[in-house]
Amino acid sequence: MNMGKLTAGLVLGSAVAGMVAGSAYAESSDKISISVIAAQYGQQTANWWKGFEKDFEKDNPNIDLNVDVVSWNDIYTAVNTRIANNQAPDILNIDVFADYQADGLLLPAKDYVSEETYSKMYESFLDQSVVDGTVWAIPDLASARAMYYNADILKEVGVEAPKTWDDLKNVCKAIKDHYNGEVYPWGIDLTTDEGQAAFAYYTWNNGGGFVDDDNNWALNSDKNVEAVEFEIGLIKDGYTNTDPANETRYDLQDMFGAGKIAMMIGPNSIPAYLKEGGYSINYEVAPIPTNTDTSVSAGVMDRFMCFDNGYSDEKLKAISTFFDYFYDDQRYSDWVQMEGFLPATKTGGEIIAKADESMAAWVDIVGSSKFYPTAKAEWADVKQGVIDVEQNALLGEDVKGLLDSLQSEIAG
Repeated sequence: MNMGKLTAGLVLGSAVAGMVAGSAYAESSDKISISVIAAQYGQQTANWWKGFEKDFEKDNPNIDLNVDVVSWNDIYTAVNTRIANNQAPDILNIDVFADYQADGLLLPAKDYVSEETYSKMYESFLDQSVVDGTVWAIPDLASARAMYYNADILKEVGVEAPKTWDDLKNVCKAIKDHYNGEVYPWGIDLTTDEGQAAFAYYTWNNGGGFVDDDNNWALNSDKNVEAVEFEIGLIKDGYTNTDPANETRYDLQDMFGAGKIAMMIGPNSIPAYLKEGGYSINYEVAPIPTNTDTSVSAGVMDRFMCFDNGYSDEKLKAISTFFDYFYDDQRYSDWVQMEGFLPATKTGGEIIAKADESMAAWVDIVGSSKFYPTAKAEWADVKQGVIDVEQNALLGEDVKGLLDSLQSEIAG
């Protein structure tokens, strides 16, 4: 999901000393050791996992739990390095899974998740991790995207929230003219943090997307070319933040909170982010502007997966215990609410909806969203590929030529 903000320390030194082939941590004679690499979602993630680790080991004294929290910028390199050195973690929390599954590195979810815990999860989320009829990863949490806008800025300029692409260009021009560069009308993130999300926003809302109706890659469709040209056009017309290739959505959220960006697309976690940052702007939420009849939201889901490291029955039971503990209804709800995300379990959804009625609406949104085609083994390459296309297009290269090259590289 690439929702991490801070660069977490990649604490590998002590871990590497204990690594053995096939597992990141050696097991002692009296304890079963479980290694976890977890993505950093925000400012509170590392401390939450420290507390979880302490509580888990207290309640399960026969298990030694080791959790490394790694920033989104570093996690792919960290995981791939360990795999290359035959030191895969036992459990991984990340967004992608299909390339690991295609390489035969993962266990089926039902091998390490109890029936009780498995039954809590939304079926639509589990469906996102199916390959050849088998679920290979389980959902950690999710988010949905919508347009956030500064209500005071739009009111002062005398415009309504845009619904269409034409509306968006007109509103951006009005804001740019009114504030003479002091406020960026629209926010765009083309970094490795969220560039694939930007590609999704514009292509899905132009009738295109990553795949066609038969689930085949269709990256260079005419609709996609038009969408990326529109996206890059907003930047070149001076309607956006000035450095989209380097400014992450967290930079945009800070600018939005400070009243420096009038509108941006973002996840349901933005309210929690603004509150934590001490921002108090007057904002509203609306559907993403579209060039079709219906606005399409992007649903983003992250996962847990378990590597096939040749476990004993006792080790598999310990891993199952970890997931039972994590998905305890109240503990899991606290985890999801901590950073303002959406739950992946029905029981968690019920708890969160009771605590905050507005979250129930977001659950409905994510349930009807489009998702990245992460079950396809090429997804990791496509994800980076569309980001490269956007960044190179920003430098002046031809969008159609870039997408044609990407399509040829991915689909052959």
